[in-house]
Amino acid sequence: MKKHESKFEGIKLAGIPILILNLLLLIGSISLFIWTAESTRLSPGLAVFFVISSIIVFLWTLLAFVGFMQIEPNEARVMLFFGKYKGTVKENGFFWVNPFYSKKKLTLRARNLDAEPIKVNDKSGNPILIGMVVVWKVVDTYKASFDVDNASMATSGPGTTSDNVNVKMKAYENFVQIQSEAALRNVAGMYPYDHMSSDDMSNDALTLRSGGDEINELLENQINERLKIAGIEVLEARINYIAYAPEIAAVMLRRQQAGAIIAAREKIVEGAVGMVELALRKFENDGIVELDEAKKAAMVSNLMVVLCGQENAQPIINSGTLYQ
Repeated sequence: MKKHESKFEGIKLAGIPILILNLLLLIGSISLFIWTAESTRLSPGLAVFFVISSIIVFLWTLLAFVGFMQIEPNEARVMLFFGKYKGTVKENGFFWVNPFYSKKKLTLRARNLDAEPIKVNDKSGNPILIGMVVVWKVVDTYKASFDVDNASMATSGPGTTSDNVNVKMKAYENFVQIQSEAALRNVAGMYPYDHMSSDDMSNDALTLRSGGDEINELLENQINERLKIAGIEVLEARINYIAYAPEIAAVMLRRQQAGAIIAAREKIVEGAVGMVELALRKFENDGIVELDEAKKAAMVSNLMVVLCGQENAQPIINSGTLYQ
């Protein structure tokens, strides 16, 4: 018994010639039945033979119509013979096969999953909202048909059955969504949302907000591992929404603002120190004025206040000497 996807090796004929032949047999069987019923020259035995033959041909032509199937690009038919898997047909066209084959339709086209943001905890334990977009498609028709219970996962409405391709694909969407959310929760718990300190920023620690392609690649691999059992391949998976949960969003915003202010102050102080050092060196090298250590300290203090202050400095004109 086959336990993996294989190509259908049974009889598969071009559909148009068989359709024409079937129509001719249908018309011929009806004509034969009518001619036999109206004929008075046939013996009773021969008439019975013709009637039975026409009925058999008529019933066979009606049954043969069940064997026709049309396959569009990126579609497939899973062939079953009284419950036994016989292969998969992926060629495009109009074909005729044994009408006793069960032909389960599957679409191999890519589909999108735009998952709503879910609340998870990052590595630091902070609650965050994170969403994703997943592009997926069915690549193994055997696993998709027999390794996933799509009948129980599908939400069937009135008049629908689990053999309906839309119902089956809806079941696969549910399966992909559940497994993708599980993978997203796992990935989100492996990294912090953002850098919590300047030390984290200096060592290039990976975060959910700045990870970019690395986080998306990890998410794609984890989803693929979970969907492999269903014969589904993820073409792309990426995080499309990430934010702190509402209950801590205000606090984290203030923390980010404080971090930005501290970083800006560090740059200002670093630049001010460089400017003061340059000024003192210029005074000394050019011999403009000689300053003792006390005056250097006072000058440094004044320059740092001017350069690092938030408000514009107010100049004070000294009409005396430097020591008054």
